Amino acid sequence: MGLKIAILGAGNIGGALLGGILKSHLAEPKDVVATDAREGRRQELEAQWKCRVMPENNREAVRGRDVVILAVKPNVVPKVLEEIRSVLRPNQIVISVAAAVPIPFIESVIGTRIPLFRVMPNIPVLVEEGATAVAGNRATTPEQRKVAEKIFGTLGAVVFVEESQLDAVTGLSGSGPAYVYTVIEALIEGGIKMGLSQEVATRLTVQTVLGSAKLVRETKLHPAILRDEVTTPGGTTIAALHELEKHGLRSMLISAVETATLRSKEICAQIVASYSKPAAAPRKASGASGKKRTVSRDGARRKPRSH
Repeated sequence: MGLKIAILGAGNIGGALLGGILKSHLAEPKDVVATDAREGRRQELEAQWKCRVMPENNREAVRGRDVVILAVKPNVVPKVLEEIRSVLRPNQIVISVAAAVPIPFIESVIGTRIPLFRVMPNIPVLVEEGATAVAGNRATTPEQRKVAEKIFGTLGAVVFVEESQLDAVTGLSGSGPAYVYTVIEALIEGGIKMGLSQEVATRLTVQTVLGSAKLVRETKLHPAILRDEVTTPGGTTIAALHELEKHGLRSMLISAVETATLRSKEICAQIVASYSKPAAAPRKASGASGKKRTVSRDGARRKPRSH
């Protein structure tokens, strides 16, 4: 595509994006620049991808780029936006992967109309099997949506949603890997309890989860249909499923998504409130001379004593 791209913040997600962009040839190494505060991390990425990774001079990184990706932590977003807003051009695409930072807030800090996407990837982008949801503002065009889709499509599946749905995305796929890891851990421990070695239980569990997910993706069948194909009358699976239902596994997972969604909304509100909260007015010195005046118990002011 011949894009010139800046990635501000080359941590886990930013570094994964850097690798995906270069491996898929969406941009050449000479046309990609990233920023990171850690010298060791900069050296590691430069050696691996042969592109420029510089200290946090974000203004310089943004100049002349077609796409600017904000991959910094949410609490740092306002500072970075204030740093770069004077050098952003109306035709540059800005993509934020900072969780819980809403589009209207980013627009208000930038202060000018600019194509803007808010993106929610999840941690499996590190192995190019991520689930990413994208929402754009009204300034984005269909061509720019294709650019965003191609960038994140290098790292897994991409869906477009309304921004109002991104908190639910955070609760489902953003936090979802943690739920799956918990299930994987429990299955491994179940295998060990029943006499399997750690190695065997781990290998069987990981492949079972991977294969089951792949079957859903490739057949496009509802999970309930695939589950019924494994379940025979009076067999082991139906006995185990009854136990899961009895202990509320389904309800717990639904509640986990709901709880994480609500927490995402809370964090979003806190970020906006902390930035827009007015600073406390400086206290004025009392009295023209600046001398301290005392107040009696009945509230009457007294002049300071002369010495």
